[in-house]
Amino acid sequence: MERPHSRDLPPDPDPDPAPPPGQPAELFPRERTEIAPGAVHVPDWLDPERQLALLTACRGWARPPAGLRTVHLPGGAAMTARQVCLGLHWYPYGYARTVVDGDGEPVKSMPGWLAELGREAVAAAGAGAGAGAGAGAAPPEPGDPAAYDIALINFYDADARMGMHRDAEERSPAPVVSLSLGDSCVFRFGNTVSRGRPYRDVELRSGDLFVFGGPARRAFHSVPKVLPETAPPALGLTGRLNITLRVSGLG
Repeated sequence: MERPHSRDLPPDPDPDPAPPPGQPAELFPRERTEIAPGAVHVPDWLDPERQLALLTACRGWARPPAGLRTVHLPGGAAMTARQVCLGLHWYPYGYARTVVDGDGEPVKSMPGWLAELGREAVAAAGAGAGAGAGAGAAPPEPGDPAAYDIALINFYDADARMGMHRDAEERSPAPVVSLSLGDSCVFRFGNTVSRGRPYRDVELRSGDLFVFGGPARRAFHSVPKVLPETAPPALGLTGRLNITLRVSGLG
């Protein structure tokens, strides 16, 4: 897919955007927050135009072949969030170049503009996000072999959930970038030792950015709840989309 026109993806998100039409202003503005060492929440990072452009792209990627599918875990249970992948295809628990647990078609390519968005996101999150092996390392530049080469796009309806897990199939220590569209959710960010406490719950809204790397790169995390009918009306989306960008390190 070609990179959208600049009018669809403005280069500089407004650092202090007005609330979307139909949503009340915040009593206390949401601010960039370090949730844990290496994990940073940046509210409202994607402005409405960028959200709409990304949603349009997601709808294209969701179409077959190699489109949106239901993921089945090794024990036979089905994940309630449906998924489509770009760059490499994730399945429990590995990566492939074809949809090995679906229609068998080659996975869709990772667009350069989406890889660049991952780089911008890490820069926006700042040194606290722990780029690379240590906090403060620079995010990968365009064309770098370590650039973002995988996107996992999960669609949640009102009843969907995601259990505690960690992103452990990649060899690269580069930060994970998470972008939210549509309905808000409760995002539970835990520790690197177990699925239990300590953890912290964060409300992620449409346009929010969450980056975790460095000491938080292998932290357990989940989505225990979606908050229905909270999406910006202008977006025209019922449910939640989560776009997760990763650096595979797999060659």
